[in-house]
This record gives sequence, structure tokens and C-alpha cells, in this order.
Amino acid sequence: MAVAAHVREARAADVPAVLALWARSRSAMASTPDTPEALDLLLRTGPGALLVAEDGAGGEIVGALVAAWDGWRGNMYRLAVDPPHRRRGVATALVRAGEERLLALGALRITALVAHEEIEAVGLWAAVGYRRDTAIARFVRRLD
Repeated sequence: MAVAAHVREARAADVPAVLALWARSRSAMASTPDTPEALDLLLRTGPGALLVAEDGAGGEIVGALVAAWDGWRGNMYRLAVDPPHRRRGVATALVRAGEERLLALGALRITALVAHEEIEAVGLWAAVGYRRDTAIARFVRRLD
């Protein structure tokens, strides 16, 4: 099926639409609040890291992905596609755009953060060529 979306870098004007998308599709495992301030900071400190997919018909934001580069490796997280637009290649288009961005920055390895319990998300990442890393544990600490 042809991709029904165009992927581009997010702009400040996209923040409300991205926050609304994330609110509609928020993972039960997500623990960091989604705020305008957090997205504004991302846009300032990681230009190009937030990618959005626009519906080809009306320009509505139907998907989003953070493809971040820390100078060492690439990280992808917060992949979301609006439910009515799923199974149309939007997530794959976002992942491929994220890979292109990160490769251009020098990344040779990309980590995707996915909750084990999110069966659809686990399936998507496997389908686009990522494998589950069972050798490395992730440790997390909240600073607030």
C-alpha cells in the first residue's frame, strides 16, 4: 500500500498537533509528561529531531517520531501514528526518515525505546528490521 503521508521536520507551529496526537496514542508505559515546554526545548536543542508525518490530503499531522542524536548513537522514541492512519506505511516512513537523519549525523547504531507489553509496537519495530536486545538492561532514574 502506498504511504498516505509526507514526512518532514517539525516546526514550532506543529507542537499543539503533536501533543494532541501523543495524547490520543499515549503508551500506558510512558512516564515523562508531554508539555509544550518540553517540545519547544527539543526543537531548540535538537533541531530536526522531531519528525512529523502529514496526511497527504489535508496536511493534518498523523504521525510523529523523535529521532535523536547524542553524538554517540541514534535513539528513536515516541513513535505514534493516529489510529485511523495506521497500516498505511506511516510508521515505516517515519522510521526510515529517522534512520536517514541519524545516518547523516554519523550514527552507525540506532536504539528504539519500546515497552515490552506494547505488542503492536514490538511487531512494528521487528517488521522494519530491528531486533530485540536481550543482552543489555536499561536503567532509569527520574530527576524531578
